[in-house]
Amino acid sequence: MAQDAVAIRLQPRSSRDQVLGERDGAIAIKLQAPPVDGEANAALLRFVAQRLGVPPRDVTLVRGATSRSKWIAVQGRSAAEVRAALLG
Repeated sequence: MAQDAVAIRLQPRSSRDQVLGERDGAIAIKLQAPPVDGEANAALLRFVAQRLGVPPRDVTLVRGATSRSKWIAVQGRSAAEVRAALLG
């Protein structure tokens, strides 16, 4: 996996959008969006962009489009910076 990619464990159809913390090396995130027609993936990218204060176009889904386990990358940010912003 790319060095600057961050592992995410996504839980769709939640009551609210939130970061739960770290689980087995991945950042656990709950989102309200349903896992239908890419809605949860799009919501994840928007959520991460908002938390990091970057445009949504800078956040990329690297792997896991149809899985709850996903890898994302943020242009201009290291994996450590992304993890710190999400978990902090």
